[in-house]
Amino acid sequence: MITFLLSLVALVLGYVVYGRFIERVFGPDDRVTPAVEKADGVDFVVLPNWKIFMIQFLNIAGTGPIFGAIMGAKFGPAAYLWIVLGCIFAGAVHDYLSGMLSMRNGGAGQPELIGRYLGDSTKKVMLVFSVFLLMMVGAVFVYSPALILGKMCSDDLLWVYIWCGIIFAYYFIATMMPIDKIIGKIYPLFAISMLFMAVALMVVLFVKWPTLPELYNGLSGEGFTTPIFPALFITIACGAISGFHATQTPLMARCVKDEKMGRPLFYGAMITEGLVALIWATVSMYFFYGGAAQELGQPLSLQAPEVVTAVSQGWLGTFGGILALLGVVAAPITSGDTALRSARLIIAEFIHLEQKSIMKRIWICIPLFGVTMLLLFYNIENPDGFNVIWSWFGWSNQTLAVFTLWAITVYLVREQKPYWVTLLPALFMTVVCSSFFMVSKNSLGLDIMVGYGVGGAALIIAVAWFFTWKSKIAKS
Repeated sequence: MITFLLSLVALVLGYVVYGRFIERVFGPDDRVTPAVEKADGVDFVVLPNWKIFMIQFLNIAGTGPIFGAIMGAKFGPAAYLWIVLGCIFAGAVHDYLSGMLSMRNGGAGQPELIGRYLGDSTKKVMLVFSVFLLMMVGAVFVYSPALILGKMCSDDLLWVYIWCGIIFAYYFIATMMPIDKIIGKIYPLFAISMLFMAVALMVVLFVKWPTLPELYNGLSGEGFTTPIFPALFITIACGAISGFHATQTPLMARCVKDEKMGRPLFYGAMITEGLVALIWATVSMYFFYGGAAQELGQPLSLQAPEVVTAVSQGWLGTFGGILALLGVVAAPITSGDTALRSARLIIAEFIHLEQKSIMKRIWICIPLFGVTMLLLFYNIENPDGFNVIWSWFGWSNQTLAVFTLWAITVYLVREQKPYWVTLLPALFMTVVCSSFFMVSKNSLGLDIMVGYGVGGAALIIAVAWFFTWKSKIAKS
């Protein structure tokens, strides 16, 4: 628990100290924001700051900081280091600067921003890449709450399909409705529920004060043999850094009235997500390594959704368990609908189709939902479908973060600002993603040393490319 306490303090200090430094690097000012300049009553709508924070937190959270932290906890105390350092120096920086750049560029979506700073060809690749990622998010974030809700009704798989249908119907409505009609009204309530769950579990941890693996005992979990690098950095994404967030920040960048609110809204929401991931990582270490599984009468082989159900009901009682499960169920549902909303807006932005007309929104949503449903069907019918899609989602997610970080780095160089704040995480994540693609059993499945070699080569190429380009920029 000592490592957990120090990690909590570090995240808070990270927001106060490093978050303020990053804010000074960007330099928010009093210019008119897109929410005011381009108000359309559908996607560009001024919202209260507290609502934007709650919606942003719920948009980026989903099941990522919960399921990812549960699976990542098996790696041992190294998960603490990645959540804290990744969140402060990579994830929160990524979210804040992508949100602020979106505001500075008229509320532009993530592919549009990448195209502006990395070129039109990269923009087209990222458009396809990001839309596919968002559809995977929609599929994964339908299945996990449907599985939990279905298990609460019956062990019959039919109930999982029924809940998938109900959630999809909600998705379709929420994706097309003006942002302040559904999202602006119910998201803050769900965000409060998710935060209640995290705080309640933290209180239980303090009461029980279990003996857990600590950083001073080593990085790895006892008996867990999967190499920490690069797998840990893909498994825990949303609690540390996530490219998915760059597709979500423009949604709220279109609703912010004052640029100076960017740090609490974007950097702060990511730090909050890191706190949630930290709590669930600690709960999971207690479950896998501290004896909680035996206390709850559960096997160590439980999958992430089942761990959530067992811990919530076993520790918080009936009422607390329902509220906690509501937070876990609401988070993925609400991230799923905003993922598909982002996909709609990205496609509309690319084909220059205005979205004030509901019929034009429907034209984009029908094929979008059709492909998402096919991914969902594979997820349910394939026994290993969830793990396969999660693995591809994790890699795609982090690869998207790589491109976003490189785009921000180019912006910082051009503006003669301290570019190293995104260059270092961009280089690190470039190595992680290239290595993981080589060694993952769901991609090439090569030997780990081959992955390390390819990652090292990617690092050398990226450094050479960047400083060659920077030299040309300086001369011009």
